[in-house]
Amino acid sequence: MFESIVNLFFPKICAGCAQLLLSQEFIICVRCRHQLPQTQQHLISNNEALQKFYGKVPIEFAAAFLYYHKKGIVQTLIQNLKYKNQPQIGQCLGLWYAHELHAIAQNQTFDVVIPVPLHTKRLNERGYNQVAKFGQALALSFGIPYRDQLLFRNTYSSTQTKKNLGSRTTIVQETRFEAHPTLADENLHFLLVDDVLTTGSTLEACTHALLKIPGAKVSVVCMAFSA
Repeated sequence: MFESIVNLFFPKICAGCAQLLLSQEFIICVRCRHQLPQTQQHLISNNEALQKFYGKVPIEFAAAFLYYHKKGIVQTLIQNLKYKNQPQIGQCLGLWYAHELHAIAQNQTFDVVIPVPLHTKRLNERGYNQVAKFGQALALSFGIPYRDQLLFRNTYSSTQTKKNLGSRTTIVQETRFEAHPTLADENLHFLLVDDVLTTGSTLEACTHALLKIPGAKVSVVCMAFSA
């Protein structure tokens, strides 16, 4: 009864199309789910996500869930996730993709999930890390820890949403990440998670920091892939 009253005054709407959700729908309506362009990269050994890192940094495995196109439904989801205070979108995509990723479980064993960190100032501005619930959903599904206090971003930059590709790459190259490990973090396989894989520069910088840990290995999983 109480939930029905709440829904009457605060109706639940789809994060993709803004239409009312049916009672059995969660975050994204069935119609939008069918329209989401899945990459299936996790089923391809030499996929386009992994190719982003060739010759730059050793990555064990890389994949993104969805293709990101300008003015497409995935862009809408990511923008709502990052700027409209809807972190539950990350949880929805994380639970969904975790189910798909179990297909590669026999070939890849991850020890801990690490989110690409926000600078403290950005975290305070936004109020949350947009990849946190995505990473937590993956960690829960795989039965492994989620750690957001191992990798840190040391420099702050303004939002990159309206910057061109060259400008974003320059900023990222100037961004420094540091890992603060303990002995227990040695010889682990880290699953590094982010929202959109574009140039790969941010993830590359994070991976360099993690690989300073003795015996570390790194894999990458993202919500979306932008060519």
